[in-house]
Amino acid sequence: MGVKTVIGRDELTPFLDIRTLRATDHGVRDTVYIVNDTLVLKLFEESDLSTVREELRLLERCASLPVPKTASDILTIREKPALLYHKCSGANLQNATLEEIRQIGAFLKGFHSLTQGEKSTNKRLFENNRLYALIEQTGHRPFYELFERLALTLQNDGIIHGDLFLDNASFSEGKLTCVYDLSEACNGDFLLDLAVVALSWCGNDEERAALLESYGHPVTLEAFREYIRYAGLYYSVTRFLAGRNFDNLWEKIQ
Repeated sequence: MGVKTVIGRDELTPFLDIRTLRATDHGVRDTVYIVNDTLVLKLFEESDLSTVREELRLLERCASLPVPKTASDILTIREKPALLYHKCSGANLQNATLEEIRQIGAFLKGFHSLTQGEKSTNKRLFENNRLYALIEQTGHRPFYELFERLALTLQNDGIIHGDLFLDNASFSEGKLTCVYDLSEACNGDFLLDLAVVALSWCGNDEERAALLESYGHPVTLEAFREYIRYAGLYYSVTRFLAGRNFDNLWEKIQ
């Protein structure tokens, strides 16, 4: 976790002056290093060049929001694309307060206002047909049963983050400083994007209501729960296929 490809200082000297290079345990798919305590190096282990270019376009579009600011063009290391970002201040939360939940809801509203109607070249990850195909790969009967009970018609509202769990945002002294990991942002349903946040950030109806209020969405809590269950099913399935623990997510949507 954090480092799949070990990188030496000599591999980075063509790009910048290296004083310190520290491996991290951040990230699930990619290799992440802290450089000179001020930069973040991300080596994309699975994403191709077009996906990284799409992230750069999205970051530029959303530059007015607290998202990572790039410090380089696309680099090539070990024949894989890489990016340098300016290191965000603050730290991840273990649990969110109501005020922090309201801040992330307001962020997502601002993000969606900038991406509404926009088209991403990335694969649409959350579509019903794709999720069903992933479930078929698992052969896990409870996944089939929950999928059949959910009858959501997902919209294509614009570009969604899709992965805004607690560990993809940082706060400093109670203030949101950065939302990151937009590598797999894709076209999708804005309410589903909000449901991914609820899945990770909210533990009760008061917190879910605060999230919806801060975003300004009129959906009822009862209807919203179906989107949360869909988001939880998606991430339970993908974690199952990746050999990761999904029990906590699965329990939340029963």
